Amino acid sequence: MAKKDFKKKPDHRGGKARPPQKPGHQAPRQQGDDRQRPTAMLTPKHKNGFFLFGRHAVEEALKNPKRECIRLVGTTKALQASGLASIRQGLAVDYIDDDQILRSAVPADSPHQGVLLEVRPLPGLDLLDLEPVADQKNIILMLDQVTDPHNVGACLRSAAALGARALITQDRNSPGESGVLARAAAGGLEALPWVRAANLAQALEALKDMGYWHVGLDGHTDTEISSVSMGDNIVIVMGSEGKGLRPLVRKHCDAIAKIPMTGKVESLNVSNAAAIALYEMGKA
Repeated sequence: MAKKDFKKKPDHRGGKARPPQKPGHQAPRQQGDDRQRPTAMLTPKHKNGFFLFGRHAVEEALKNPKRECIRLVGTTKALQASGLASIRQGLAVDYIDDDQILRSAVPADSPHQGVLLEVRPLPGLDLLDLEPVADQKNIILMLDQVTDPHNVGACLRSAAALGARALITQDRNSPGESGVLARAAAGGLEALPWVRAANLAQALEALKDMGYWHVGLDGHTDTEISSVSMGDNIVIVMGSEGKGLRPLVRKHCDAIAKIPMTGKVESLNVSNAAAIALYEMGKA
């Protein structure tokens, strides 16, 4: 039987023609397949809320009656081992055992120890609350545009440890409360009053009227901090590590003093210098 001529009929099926696949090539997976999805993000639930992290910072915040705590978050193991959930009765507790979710709420270089606490900032303090108390040392630490939260936190820690009345910073050009700052403060954020002033020069004038004397720290002077004697009511003013004290703030200081050094290094970290100055003024 003779062969018939078969012509290829046009393809009337709907859809676009698929390109030929190369050997070893796989078509992309479609929606609904088992591809890895992005990790869920842990974010604050409330306005102005932020996360403290690490057992020490979280524990001190829970024990502080002035701190508004929103919820405790952490791994089952960390929360059960720490007993933190029992400190603040009635506080919401979220158990999250996925470390990637917890990690999404803290900086990459900060260990969280499996424990986070969502909080709101502490209530503000007014300069008028810093009237000197009779028959005791009243030492205030003022930071002039120190911008690193690690440094501000470390200064809070030193000031709390060495008996300062309060910390004063500018409400601009300085960090606010954060998990990073609280961890560096090691509990100092909850223990030491913190005043944020609009104008540091005006704040120094107001403190002067209350009876405080002001000493600024600067390496370019012959006066050593150990030789300064100003009584019991003192404001220690520290400038930023790069620029030091601003001229107007420096002008409002009654004395400028330095911490004597060997000359092997140019300067101290601002938190280390603050600790030395607080110690010297505390024993004077």
